[in-house]
Amino acid sequence: MPEDRDTTLCYRTGKLPQADLLRFLANCHFSDPRIILGPGLGHDAAVVDLGDRYLATKSDPITFATDEIGWYVVHINTNDIACVGAIPRWFIATLLLPAEKTTPALAEQVFEQLCAACVEVGATLIGGHTEITHGLDRPIAVGMMLGEIAPGRLIRSDGARPGDRLLLTKGIAIEGSAILARELASQLRSQAPAAVLSRAAAFLHDPGISVFREAQILASLEGIHAMHDPTEGGVATGIYELVQTAGCGATIERSALPILPETALLCNLLHLDPLGLIASGSLLAAIAPDALAHALDALQVAGIPAVEIGCVTEAPGVLLRDGSSVTALPQFARDELARLFD
Repeated sequence: MPEDRDTTLCYRTGKLPQADLLRFLANCHFSDPRIILGPGLGHDAAVVDLGDRYLATKSDPITFATDEIGWYVVHINTNDIACVGAIPRWFIATLLLPAEKTTPALAEQVFEQLCAACVEVGATLIGGHTEITHGLDRPIAVGMMLGEIAPGRLIRSDGARPGDRLLLTKGIAIEGSAILARELASQLRSQAPAAVLSRAAAFLHDPGISVFREAQILASLEGIHAMHDPTEGGVATGIYELVQTAGCGATIERSALPILPETALLCNLLHLDPLGLIASGSLLAAIAPDALAHALDALQVAGIPAVEIGCVTEAPGVLLRDGSSVTALPQFARDELARLFD
C-alpha cells in the first residue's frame, strides 16, 4: 500500500466514490473475449457471449428498505438486465436475517415475496443462501438475476449518441418517495396529510419501482440506443452515467422533469433534492430523434407515462435549462436518502 494513502479515512454510507471505483477497476484485468459488457459506470448489467445467445447478469442488494424486501430484490435486479434488452430467466437470492429478531413467520414471508415476484417477471428461483447472522438491525437481501438476449437485440449501456432524445418514464424518485413514506411514517405523520403518505407508500407498486414492462416495450423498437435504470444518486446521477459512459453530454429541460406532488411535498419537508433521491421506477432512454414519437406512442398505449426531458450532446457535461437560465445539472456524491439516514 502506498505510504501516502490515508488508512484511517472511512467511507460514508452509499456507493463508493466514482473516482475510487474507477481506480479499483483499472487495476483489474478483463481478458475474456466473451465479455460484451463488463464493469463500468452506467453499466446496469454484465453481458457475456455464450455463442447462440448472450447472458446478462446483475447483482444488487436491498439495504435501505425493510418492507417487502423479497419482492423488492427481484424487481430491482430485473430492472437492470431489462435495460440491456434481456429477458429474466433465473434468480439467485442471499438473505441475511438479524439474529434474535427473525421469526419463522418473517422468513416464510420473505420467501413468499421472492417466489411471487419471480412469477411476475417470468423467472425461476434457482438457489442462493440464507443465514441468521449477528450485527444486523434489519434484514438484508442480495439478489442476482440472469437473463438471455438474442445477440442482435442487445441494447448497450454506452450506446447513446449526440442528437438522441432523452425519454423518462413515470416520475422522479418513485422508490425514494416510497421508502420515505414507509420507513419514516411516524415522523412524517404530524407534517404531511395521511392521504399523501398513503399514496407515496403505495408508489412501490403504483406507479411502481419496476421498469420491466417499459424496458421490454422499448427494446422491441428500432432506434433505441441506450437505456438506464437510475437508482442511488437519483435521476441526476442516472443522466450523468448514461451520457458519460458514451463519451457524450446532455441538455435537460427543468420544466419537463416529472416530479410527482407527493415526492415534492416529502422532499420539501425533509429538505431533500428529488433529483438526487434514489429513483428506481423511472426508465431513462436515449432514442434516435425519428424514433421518439413512436416510442412515446407505444408507452402511452401500454398506460405508461413518459416524457422527453432533453437531448444528448456531443460536448461533455450535463446542462440544466430552466427558462432563460442554464446551469450545470446538480451532481450528488451520495444519495439524498443516505444523507438523510446518516
